[in-house]
Amino acid sequence: MANAVTMYTTETCGHCRRLKRALAARGIEVDEVDVATRPDVAERIVEATGGYRVVPTVDVGGELLVNPSADAVERAVAVAYSRC
Repeated sequence: MANAVTMYTTETCGHCRRLKRALAARGIEVDEVDVATRPDVAERIVEATGGYRVVPTVDVGGELLVNPSADAVERAVAVAYSRC
C-alpha cells in the first residue's frame, strides 16, 4: 500500500512539528502538505471542519482527522492497513 498518511500543516505550526516527530518516533511516515501554499487543499479542510483551516489535519486513507493526537493517527493507520 502506498503511503496513505498525509499531514496538512503550515510552516509556523508548532503542534504540527510535534505531531510529525511523534509519528516518526512510532514509525509512521507522512507526506506533508503546506496548506499556505495549496489553497485547493485548504478549502477541503475548511469544508471538513465547518469553516476553519485547522492544522494539523491528517488524512489517513481518505479519513480526515482534525488536530489529532499521535495515538489517534496510529489507530487510524492500523484500521486503514487492516482493510488492505
